[in-house]
Amino acid sequence: MTRPITQIGLAVKRLQHRHHRASDAALAGFGISLVQWDALRHIAENPGASLHDLAQLTFQSDQGFGTLANRMVERGFIERIAGPGRAVRHQLTERGEQLRAEGQKVLETVVAESFAPLSAAELATFDALLQKLI
Repeated sequence: MTRPITQIGLAVKRLQHRHHRASDAALAGFGISLVQWDALRHIAENPGASLHDLAQLTFQSDQGFGTLANRMVERGFIERIAGPGRAVRHQLTERGEQLRAEGQKVLETVVAESFAPLSAAELATFDALLQKLI
């Protein structure tokens, strides 16, 4: 018998929360949070993206991402460059790219450990189902 749909939704949220906690703990050794790493990832993957676009990609408000970007500029992870007109774009510094790459390895390990109980076929099915829902 299938559990109530709200319980299934809650299970998805719990899995996400577990990934976030484990990722934050693993990234702490590099002096960054999951939120900061995610920003580094999206800046690297979307060169020339506006602040608004980056905010949407990282599930933040424009103001929230602006505050995060300011802190990351201060820490030397990203820099601002002139864009078209009055627009400002962001790019990774050498240190920011190093943290992004190191964080990628850490997150791959965290998520792989989380999904380890699934067989390759189950993981492929899970991925296909998620893609269908998204």
